[in-house]
Amino acid sequence: MTDPRPASGKRTSAAAALTALAALALSSCGTSVSPEAAPQGTAQEGYPVTVQNCGTELTFEAEPTRLVGLSPSQTELLVELGQADQLVGQAQTDTDELPAELSEQVADVPVLSDSAPPTRETLLEVTPDFVYSPTTYEFTTEQGFASTDQLAEAGANAYVATGGCPERRQSGTVDDVFTDIENLGMVFAEPERAAELAGEGQERLAAVSSAIEGAELPTVAQLYVDGTTLSAIGSGVEYDIILQAGGDNVFDPDESAFADFFAATITPEEVTSRDPDAIVFGVKDSEHEAAVRSYLTETFPDVTAVAEDRLIAVPGSDLFPGTLGNIGAVERIAEGLHPDRF
Repeated sequence: MTDPRPASGKRTSAAAALTALAALALSSCGTSVSPEAAPQGTAQEGYPVTVQNCGTELTFEAEPTRLVGLSPSQTELLVELGQADQLVGQAQTDTDELPAELSEQVADVPVLSDSAPPTRETLLEVTPDFVYSPTTYEFTTEQGFASTDQLAEAGANAYVATGGCPERRQSGTVDDVFTDIENLGMVFAEPERAAELAGEGQERLAAVSSAIEGAELPTVAQLYVDGTTLSAIGSGVEYDIILQAGGDNVFDPDESAFADFFAATITPEEVTSRDPDAIVFGVKDSEHEAAVRSYLTETFPDVTAVAEDRLIAVPGSDLFPGTLGNIGAVERIAEGLHPDRF
């Protein structure tokens, strides 16, 4: 599972159970980038560039040079696009660990926050001109964060991962990340690297699809466990990850429980009644994974997933919108669901 916050920034009772975890192909609800002809006398060739993001136009008069990633997942993508030297801040660093080779590149980048988004004052203090976020929650003033308007007044464009936009949070797909890669490649004048990165991701997904072609789809419950509070995931990019991994999710976007949010608090009896062949669950770290496995084993001894030991843990950060980890999650889950195909 990924971001536990509603796109509006207001927490729901379902979100409260999920806060410990913390939070595409082009479509009519997606985003797009279009380079505009640079006016005579402009300092940088190829600019301005305009991005359609979450229904809003972001215009870049020049290449951004002071960047902030509001989660490790977003920081990772910025580094992969060659922007490590332009980072002036990274945030929510406790929610995930960057791969070693990337972590070294941001070792000197100031940490603005650990387990929650940075406050408005902390973010504005580093004077960014580009802020990349997984969802719109990171810009809610009610939580003490800088709004997109406040960032704009300070000279910074705020870009939200396509799958984290309010209109996409319920229907996002793994392919949304390719829209973000294309967009950011244009914004940072790195179209070739963006194309290479997208191509690598698409090849990985195609390899999974080829490997599981014709396989019987096991039923899957995607859960998040916080202590003894149980939540089910029924829509959004998380749902599509299960689909692309060759699973048949027992919770469906058409259910009323997921009409307004991608997750819902459920009772253990609900899981038992649906008797999934496998259970996929998001985790923060190894300690959290061990606790969840223990809970599932003790609570659902007769459920097929537990009885046949098909409990598949996925780093929660790999389920955030706008992250390359979405692809890794598809691979990991597919291997757990179809071990004979890999």
